[in-house]
Amino acid sequence: MARKFLYVVAALIALFVAGGLVFQLAPDRVMQLAFVPSKPYAAPAALPANRYADQAMWFARPGLNGDPLHWQPAGAKAAAPVRAAVFFIHPTSYLTRTDWNAPLDDAESQDRARLFLRGLASPFANAAQVWAPRYRQAAFGAFFTDGPEGKQALDAAYADVLAAFDQFLAEAPADLPIVLAGHSQGAFHLRRLMAERAAGSPLAARIAAVYAIGWPVALQHDLPRMGLPACAAPDQPGCVASWLSFGEPYDPSGMAASMARYQGLDGQNLNGASYMCWNPLTGRQGGAAPATANLGTLVPTSDLKDGEIKPGYTPAACRTDGTLSLQGTPKMGPYVLPGNNYHVYDVPLFWENLRADYTRRVVAWQTRR
Repeated sequence: MARKFLYVVAALIALFVAGGLVFQLAPDRVMQLAFVPSKPYAAPAALPANRYADQAMWFARPGLNGDPLHWQPAGAKAAAPVRAAVFFIHPTSYLTRTDWNAPLDDAESQDRARLFLRGLASPFANAAQVWAPRYRQAAFGAFFTDGPEGKQALDAAYADVLAAFDQFLAEAPADLPIVLAGHSQGAFHLRRLMAERAAGSPLAARIAAVYAIGWPVALQHDLPRMGLPACAAPDQPGCVASWLSFGEPYDPSGMAASMARYQGLDGQNLNGASYMCWNPLTGRQGGAAPATANLGTLVPTSDLKDGEIKPGYTPAACRTDGTLSLQGTPKMGPYVLPGNNYHVYDVPLFWENLRADYTRRVVAWQTRR
């Protein structure tokens, strides 16, 4: 009975994570048993080179009707159209231990990904184009292992993301500025995408903003390799934003310990690394702002399927360790993680501010041309 109870707890934690940032939790034996696949790693089958020319490989793209991210919550302000092409990478939605990479025909994980896109990508819905690929994401358990399988699963997932991005670049109109965004595992891949596709290339000049949310961006080991600076001013185009939301009191020790297992984009270990904290309420790296600066929080229903915009819901202040303090414990639902980690709610907490921020940076990009 005790063992069964532990597995139930582990399953609940998986649901609480809901986006896959498992390094926020200590990778104890129970979690490994519950989520790490037990079979040897096998690379996913090769897909056709032009696989992302198929609309079926996308959750959202031009010409695809009824995509999930064009949902808008009650109370959202009317937003003018923004002439930009947005590429959004969704977080982990595959929570079983059956495979190391999510099969594209796994209905449960695909439905969960659509749900995540409603809350996380909907601030970008007023863009001229929004692209969100389906990809064979690394399983939830890939983040709990020190073995090579976890990295292999992430590499395979990234290969899909890269193929989707290349299709996006081939089809998005050349006169549209680009906004790149991802949450959790999506932000993990976005960091690498920036390093391999944008840094030192003409593409960097076309990027109006990058939002790598819910995965730490190391100031020394990641940011210099991404090819763009941190967003230091609210009207600065061509820059990177990243944040990790925690209430008070907070305990980031689980994150710090787990990040020591990872390497930055420069190949160096991340033990003791300093991370970017960009404040969505100020549009700057570092600093603090009161709740009155919060244009609107998407406060979700308990099942995350609906929600309402509420202005002035929470303040935000950057801590010296690179986490973002909510200066309290705003009521967002049952999925706050241990240590007062609001990872699941990184975007909803600042829904209207994110929409205003990306709009402002696109306008600034267009003005400087």
